[in-house]
Amino acid sequence: MDFWIKAAQLILSLSILVILHEFGHFIPARLFKTRVEKFYLFFNPWFSLFKKKIGDTEWGIGWLPLGGYVKISGMVDESMDKEQMAQPAQPWEFRSKPAWQRLIIMIGGVTVNLLLGIFIYICIMFVYGEEQVQTKDLKSGLAIHPYLAKYDLHSGDNILKVEGTSVKHFNDINTDILLNEAHKLTVQHADGKIEEITLPAGIDYKLFKEGAFPATGLRHKSTVVDSVMPKTPAMKAGLQKGDRIVSINGTAIEFYDQIQSSLYEAKGKKASIVIQRKGLVDTLISTVLPVGTIGFAVKKEKYFDLKAIQTVKYSFVESISRGTERGFSTLSNYVAQMKFVFTEKGASSIGGFGAIGNLFPPTWDWQIFWMNTALLSIILAFMNILPIPALDGGHIVFLLYEMITGREAPQKVLEYAQYVGFILLMGLLLYANGNDLYRYFTGG
Repeated sequence: MDFWIKAAQLILSLSILVILHEFGHFIPARLFKTRVEKFYLFFNPWFSLFKKKIGDTEWGIGWLPLGGYVKISGMVDESMDKEQMAQPAQPWEFRSKPAWQRLIIMIGGVTVNLLLGIFIYICIMFVYGEEQVQTKDLKSGLAIHPYLAKYDLHSGDNILKVEGTSVKHFNDINTDILLNEAHKLTVQHADGKIEEITLPAGIDYKLFKEGAFPATGLRHKSTVVDSVMPKTPAMKAGLQKGDRIVSINGTAIEFYDQIQSSLYEAKGKKASIVIQRKGLVDTLISTVLPVGTIGFAVKKEKYFDLKAIQTVKYSFVESISRGTERGFSTLSNYVAQMKFVFTEKGASSIGGFGAIGNLFPPTWDWQIFWMNTALLSIILAFMNILPIPALDGGHIVFLLYEMITGREAPQKVLEYAQYVGFILLMGLLLYANGNDLYRYFTGG
């Protein structure tokens, strides 16, 4: 059931984004009296689930849920309609319109997705408000990834300021360190001592390579095993669902992050795990632990410092300002993440529909649904503006070339570019979803 709830949220979210993106092309095309032959949600090779002709446009739903498209007359696009392009240009065709009109038609989809993402954030701020967790109010400190212990940062410490600015949410710490090259932290240790800690240059790449992200979070007392993946060190050690982890290698376990720290320190070695099962205490000896997950998940409990979580409410005018700020910061942070894509770990971390689906919770939550839809809308805007043939950005590049030089790109060049872009996109699609399958079957 969890899978189908996630899948339903993913399909609804992408359907909203795809339809509005395509309307971003459709509306300016019709305003400039350009004929739109087809408007489809999802792709329809060989057959359609639904189609209806209204005026000059065939409206339909395809069976292949990989996006959607509008087929604009007189345009070299994914349809590769060479027969139409071989005929004399007609006044209602895309190729007959001035370059500036064609440019507006092409940037319409990206513009809609960017504005839609910002609009959703504005609505979220007005309806739900925004969560804040000021670290100065935490009683148990932060859960801090054990990789940072070498810099004298440990779970139970509080990071009060980053680059001199007070922390309003622990996620801001992760964003600032990983994406904004923040290095100076004001830390209150568990014993109350306050210290200024400066992280080394390149800490963002080190954390990413190590898989030490998120670097900080809220602590929770989740110590009961919820599931054990097959053929993993956890299963080989005899760990079972319902076991409560009491200690690991002599370290008493109270918080989940202590499990993470103990297993991190034990990587490459065997671990002695004391568990409580049906009221009885037993000791399990694991096999040699690999780097990363050992193959089990815990039953998530509530955060320990729930009282520190506050919801800030905004007026309508304040929501416009904060929602717009949130939209552009989301775009900026996503662009900043691109620096990791070209690393070895970054390439292996690329995910497809499975990874996107896992953004959604196993129970329907409208606030999370709209937060994820806003995020995906902004991601879709950025990805589509990339200068890759077959994407909107590829068409825009050729139009800008025409506007600057006064010469249209040869039709053969446009056709070959479309082929190359299609192959690149299909390759990326297969690779990303292949990564999802690999992680699913290996427990990675």
